[in-house]
Amino acid sequence: MTKKAIICIDDERIILQALKTQLKSHYGSKYIYEFAESANEGLELLEELADEGIEILVIVSDWLMPKMKGDDFLIEVHKRHPKISKVLLTGQSDEASIIRAEKGANLHCFLNKPWAEEELFKAIDSAI
Repeated sequence: MTKKAIICIDDERIILQALKTQLKSHYGSKYIYEFAESANEGLELLEELADEGIEILVIVSDWLMPKMKGDDFLIEVHKRHPKISKVLLTGQSDEASIIRAEKGANLHCFLNKPWAEEELFKAIDSAI
């Protein structure tokens, strides 16, 4: 049986820790959870997991990150792995970036920080 993963990308460790706690509490051992602190690290992680034969179901990404913004990251992910569902979770973005991600990355949905756990799980469940 193929292992399935959810990946979260955010440059703030406290956000990643909160996501990790919520995901593990809600989904338990159903999925593998991986975390990266930058878009470049996220792209490397994606390739490593793909090479290991792990199916990446959803990426939850911040928008405002150093070097590469979330919309650019998700567009790059979409070019490489179009079947992965993408969720943008951010406290700072502009409407043009969201529209760009919707068109260029087939963005599944956009969530604002701070997020409600129920909204996050609903987004992930519908993405899967």
